[in-house]
Amino acid sequence: MRVAVISDVHGNRVALDAVLADMPDVDGIVCAGDVVGYNPWPAECVAEVRERGVPTVMGNHDRAVASGTAFRFNGMAAAGVEYTREVLDDDAMEWLSDLPDERTEFDGRVKLVHDHPWERDKYTYPEEFDADFIEEEDVLVLGHTHVQDHRVFEEGIVMNPGSVGQPRDGDHRAAYAILDLEDLSVEERRVDYDIEAVVEAVNEAGLPERIGTRLYDGR
Repeated sequence: MRVAVISDVHGNRVALDAVLADMPDVDGIVCAGDVVGYNPWPAECVAEVRERGVPTVMGNHDRAVASGTAFRFNGMAAAGVEYTREVLDDDAMEWLSDLPDERTEFDGRVKLVHDHPWERDKYTYPEEFDADFIEEEDVLVLGHTHVQDHRVFEEGIVMNPGSVGQPRDGDHRAAYAILDLEDLSVEERRVDYDIEAVVEAVNEAGLPERIGTRLYDGR
C-alpha cells in the first residue's frame, strides 16, 4: 500500500495542483495540517482536500483561522489568517474547526500530528526526530517546520513530508512524500511550480509582498 503524504499547503493552490499532477498512483492521501494561511487560495485548497476526502489534522494556522486568534503570529502570518477568515465560507470554517489535533489511519499504522507528538506548536526539526516519538503506530507524520526529511528506527519511521505551499529548507520546489507501508520506506519528492503566478496573486490580494517573494528562496 502506497500513501501520499502532504503538509503545510498554506493556501498555495498553484503548488498543490503541481503536487497532485506529479503524484503517482497511490492508495490514499493524508495531510499533516495547515491547509490554509499565508497564500491567497485558502478556499480552493480546503475544497480540494475535502473533495478528495483527505484525512487531515489541525495545524496552527488552521486553528488560528478557526478560532480567530493570531496573536503570536508575525505580520505575514497574521495577514494570512485575517485574509483567510474573510474569504472562507461558514462550511469551510466549520470543517477547519472540526479538525482533530491527531489521528491514526490505515488500521492504526500511520499517526498524524502537525507539530510534535506531545507538545502543541513545538517546531520539531529532523535532528530532533526520536524513536521515543513512536507509540503503537509504524509511522509518525509531522509537519509545521516546512523541512522535508525522515528517520528510520527499529520502532518505525518519523517523517516530515515538507511543505507543499511554503518550503523552508532552501529548496523552492513544492514538497511531499510517498510512504510505502509494505516495506516501510519513504520517497521524498519535489515539484517545480509557477512561483511567479503566486507572487502576482499575493500582490493582487493585498497580502504582504514577502509572502510571495520568499518562495523563490525556499525560506
